[in-house]
Amino acid sequence: MTISTPAPEFDASAEVIDKKKRIFAIVGASSGNLVEWFDFYVYSFCSLYFAATFFPHGNTTTQLLQTAGVFAAGFLMRPIGGWLFGYIADKHGRKNSMMISVCMMCFGSLVIACLPGYATIGYWAPVLLLLARLFQGLSVGGEYGTSATYMSEVAIAGRRGFYASFQYVTLIGGQLLALLVVVGLQQILTDGELKAWGWRIPFAMGAILAIVALYLRRSLNETSDKKTREHKDAGSLAGLWKHRRAFIMVLGFTAGGSLCFYTFTTYMQKYLVNTAGMDTRTASAIMTLALFVFMLMQPIIGALSDKIGRRNSMLLFGGLATFLTMPILYTLKDVTSPYLAFALIIGALLIVSFYTAISGLLKAEMFPAQVRALGVGLSYAVANAIFGGSAEFVALSFKSWGIENVFFWYVSGMALLAFIVSLMLHSKGKEIQL
Repeated sequence: MTISTPAPEFDASAEVIDKKKRIFAIVGASSGNLVEWFDFYVYSFCSLYFAATFFPHGNTTTQLLQTAGVFAAGFLMRPIGGWLFGYIADKHGRKNSMMISVCMMCFGSLVIACLPGYATIGYWAPVLLLLARLFQGLSVGGEYGTSATYMSEVAIAGRRGFYASFQYVTLIGGQLLALLVVVGLQQILTDGELKAWGWRIPFAMGAILAIVALYLRRSLNETSDKKTREHKDAGSLAGLWKHRRAFIMVLGFTAGGSLCFYTFTTYMQKYLVNTAGMDTRTASAIMTLALFVFMLMQPIIGALSDKIGRRNSMLLFGGLATFLTMPILYTLKDVTSPYLAFALIIGALLIVSFYTAISGLLKAEMFPAQVRALGVGLSYAVANAIFGGSAEFVALSFKSWGIENVFFWYVSGMALLAFIVSLMLHSKGKEIQL
């Protein structure tokens, strides 16, 4: 008589504990990501109210163009942040890099919250605003690559798309939280109060929230091992050069993905107000609900990528964005119904989700551990600074020149570039293992 021996109970328990630790790690890393992006997006959503405080001369479009220029300038620091924090993460650990970045974002947000306007300190007001934004840009430039790397390394094999998608859940969540705070203040304060001092409240809130994120990140386990950190190529540009093909490919699809993302998120509120002629409160309400739905899409599309592959997900994004971006933007230009505007924006964001849900993971899969954070962070930051961060500035510039429709062609063209680069991804049909 043969007696089968049951599997030891501690194996199952260990698996459950390990899963719980991984989930906690995702939450911990995501919390800082949410705060970072909340602070960063508060600037964009509040610019309608503080533009005249720092740039008092000119009409509304001119003032928005000037604040968008400062917003874009913050993106120019991202490549430096991507390099600096990528080096720290690969050489000294992902955890250390993430803790430093969230502290820096907190400082930049606090400075803006307390910064006097043009009427008080003259030209120093826009200069100091620019410096604070550059500091924040440095921080966010390092945050993306490090958090994407960390989350991809703690995710469970076979479900990495699902778990890694929470990077954009919190990124969008930070954007959504920023918008919700603005909408809430719109209900409590008058437009005059918001323009006078109310816009400072979200920046102060962001600085306070960073303390919670810092506490959570302190308890995270490090995902890189000592051998990886002591590798001769760890965090070095020379080591990254050995993987230049992957670097160039990330530049290509990030350019199109970032431009589409910022067009239909941060710029869209201004587009509805400044071009379609919608009321500011209506536009804010539309974008609040749209961003909430967009956030919920991420885990679904991320899980789908585990089934169909990263390459197919990227091809769907590139192909659909190439052909549908122009019709969507043309229709939104003359939209009068808030319901139609919402439906069109949701359609656009669904397309963008095929990129956002897997972008961090896809990039992490393309680089070895010793240069992973640097490769992800720097390549993303360069493309994002040139194409993503400039989206508002370019769109408003075309509008001020009377050729706004050229921007629609520009976005579609960059989506086509993303599609072409995606054709070269994982050509053998095999996912790169972390």
